[in-house]
Amino acid sequence: MDEISTKKVIQHIDPVSSGAKPRTTPASPKGGPDSFGAVLKGKIQEINQLQLQADKAIEGVMVNNTQSVHEAVIALEKANVSFRTMMEVRNKIVEAYQEIMRMQV
Repeated sequence: MDEISTKKVIQHIDPVSSGAKPRTTPASPKGGPDSFGAVLKGKIQEINQLQLQADKAIEGVMVNNTQSVHEAVIALEKANVSFRTMMEVRNKIVEAYQEIMRMQV
């Protein structure tokens, strides 16, 4: 077997960026920079940034009149879709955990 086939490969897909292409990186050991927890934390931080940008866009429209309504609505929808996606992933993780806990040993 060659070296590539023996390594695990994880695909990271960023649904927020336009024209997202899957990129593959080798899986790192437990607790490494590409661990599940680190990836999850990074995505939550990205979603939080989108929420903050949406808040600033709303403020720009309502208070300062410096931003167009269309840009604010687009920022809101990006934040909304990202948040709903994150909640679905969370629900699937909780479901998987509960299923594992119901398994009899």
